[in-house]
Amino acid sequence: MIAARLAGVVAILFVISIITFALLYFAPGDLVKNLIGTRPVNAETIVAIRDRYNLDDPVVVQYLTWLGNALRGDFGESIRMQEPVSLVVGQRIGLTAVLCGLSFLIAIAVSIPLGVASAVRRGSVVDKAATSATLVGLSAPSFVVGLILLYAFAYYLPIFPVYGSGDGLLDMLYHLILPAIALAASLGALLMRLTRAAMVRELASDYVTSLRSRGVRSREVNRIALRNATIPIMTGGGLVLTFLVSGTILVEAVFSLPGIGTLLQDAVLYKDIPVVQAVTLLLALVIAVIALVVDFSYLAADPRVRARFVGGRP
Repeated sequence: MIAARLAGVVAILFVISIITFALLYFAPGDLVKNLIGTRPVNAETIVAIRDRYNLDDPVVVQYLTWLGNALRGDFGESIRMQEPVSLVVGQRIGLTAVLCGLSFLIAIAVSIPLGVASAVRRGSVVDKAATSATLVGLSAPSFVVGLILLYAFAYYLPIFPVYGSGDGLLDMLYHLILPAIALAASLGALLMRLTRAAMVRELASDYVTSLRSRGVRSREVNRIALRNATIPIMTGGGLVLTFLVSGTILVEAVFSLPGIGTLLQDAVLYKDIPVVQAVTLLLALVIAVIALVVDFSYLAADPRVRARFVGGRP
């Protein structure tokens, strides 16, 4: 199973690498003009640029050259910043990683307990309030939630900073609280719905009825039901994390955070194609790894999955 999953990830990344490289050819206008921009150049400069980027080579040769360099971590040079792309991305990736991690922790810490409580007290005031809150969370885009949080807690009540990433880890976490909440709002609402649905299904199962008929305490019954609902909750958590990775672009733009999302936005705006290629492939790799980790976590969470793939039993 592990070999099959790894082979699938490699195949997906190979296809995405082809699409990512094709961005260079799908870009509107002349490729050399996109690389040069508005700077005045002569014929010798154009020839030098075509030679530097191997534009006169066949497309297959260009792709293989780019792929070989990318596998070594060399994605070329940023057109706008005139620095190696790996260095530019490396300077931004830490902030985005901390933002995604903090958002994921907030979403998990709030949504799973709320989903369990809503399922256990189905039809109660807690359930109705939680369901209404998730409707608001699912309906409001992250950038709208970010603007509301900025007005409420940075302008009207100046508790948190308006923009920037701060200096040092603690100051960075302080600056990232509002962006993390904005990013976690809709995704936490989705995870809460998935948790509630999984728990409601388990609590309606025959084994729960049997446990209750034997006089097992409600807390123990809920714990067993939650353990059996782990698989769909873990799947939902993986989906939330992948959405967090791709959803940072708008949130970073709203809060002026110098992360991967802002870097990708500026690269698209200025047609910095090497940066767009590198960031796109990096995001695809992260999402593929997250999906792979979720698949492997099934082995640890469900004995039936272990029996099927490890023991060879159906």
